[in-house]
Amino acid sequence: MLRWLIGGGREPQGLAEQSPLQTIGEEQTQNPYTELLVLKAHHDIVRFLVQLDDYRFASAGDDGIVVVWNAQTGEKLLELNGHTQKITAIITFPSLEACEEKNQLILTASADRTVIVWDCDTGRQVQKVSCFQSTVKCLALLQRLDVWLSGGNDLCVWNRKLDLLCKTSHLSDTGISALIEIPKNCVVAAVGKELIIFRLVAPTEGSLGWDILQVKRLLDHQDNILSLVNVNDLSFVTGSHVGELIIWDILDWTVQACERNFWDPSPQLDTQQEIKLCQKPNDVSIHHFTWDEENVFVAVGRGLYVYNLQMKRVIACQKTAHDSNVLHVAKLPNRQLISCSEDGSVRIWELREKQQLAAEPVPTGFFNMWGFGRVNKQASHPVKKQQENATSCSLELIGDLIGHSSSVEMFLYFEDHGLVTCSADHLIILWKNGERESGLRSLKLFQKLEENGDLYLAV
Repeated sequence: MLRWLIGGGREPQGLAEQSPLQTIGEEQTQNPYTELLVLKAHHDIVRFLVQLDDYRFASAGDDGIVVVWNAQTGEKLLELNGHTQKITAIITFPSLEACEEKNQLILTASADRTVIVWDCDTGRQVQKVSCFQSTVKCLALLQRLDVWLSGGNDLCVWNRKLDLLCKTSHLSDTGISALIEIPKNCVVAAVGKELIIFRLVAPTEGSLGWDILQVKRLLDHQDNILSLVNVNDLSFVTGSHVGELIIWDILDWTVQACERNFWDPSPQLDTQQEIKLCQKPNDVSIHHFTWDEENVFVAVGRGLYVYNLQMKRVIACQKTAHDSNVLHVAKLPNRQLISCSEDGSVRIWELREKQQLAAEPVPTGFFNMWGFGRVNKQASHPVKKQQENATSCSLELIGDLIGHSSSVEMFLYFEDHGLVTCSADHLIILWKNGERESGLRSLKLFQKLEENGDLYLAV
């Protein structure tokens, strides 16, 4: 009820009460984030956060402004003005080891068709490129080759001085939505429904300049690709608008595992409740992944799924983790997970092991290969028999952070300074570990008393 009162973006109460959304009481004993700081500097949607070092981060969004913050105090350090339209991508740009100046640099791209290099220590605009024919939607740094890439309607390769080294011809009006680096001097570009593999050719004695070659087009997705990440040295993963999830071999670009029946276009409409809660195509959009050495954590529509890379199956899920689409997910220490949603909520989960009972029905078909959803009982019987004694896990809600009044776009986790969230409500919130902050305040108080001599007088 509290989130409805402050405008948290939840669904109407009648529908929410019928939803299987997991809730938590007011006393959240396992939630460390009991204090918050509201940071105001933006006047439009804040879509991006990037960590600069152990105590600083930068925020950017639709107002075209970049703001540098102190993650410990919440102090606004710098405001970087140079773009005239919304910012579409931002990455850190590390200094060279041989360079005397070790200032932290960032790259920002904007809908104004420019890319700017910023010095985050001084606020200085180092360099600006304005020769783009379309909006740059994504940026990628290839540190080993000491070049960076910009993706829009074409793919461009640049050096540190922002000299254009080479570019592709016009790829698509859709544009490149995501880029990742893979071995053999290759990159993967998501262009609509396609994945395009490009190889970068560095200058040699026989060639004067750089070149970029299209090596392969992968056409396995049936809808636009929304997410693309490297998960380890062996695989990268893609997810689409209609819930197709594909795991690819990072060396030969073949499909290791896939699922195309994630969304059932003809759900069973047996009751009024099912009519209201039946899935729509965008309810299974895969917006974001994160990963660790063992698992891939997938934001699927309103739900969260944990896919174990070794077992090749989903080991835990919350089909309705939020009231609206989950936009961002991150792995924390101690088997914890954080997710944020269009409904304005930020939730903390704990991955717990549980022994699966033999009598408990094992869900199959949700992912065909992973064992969720509907298939006939005879077909699912061998799978059920095989998994009866398998250890599975559960995602248990341990924290619900209430503060934003609109869609929470993403967040950053600082081990020492807490959690930072940004939102469509134009705000940034710095969530603090209350117990830790209380200890720091007590320590500062004792230090001040000791400096003034008051501590000894009191004794």
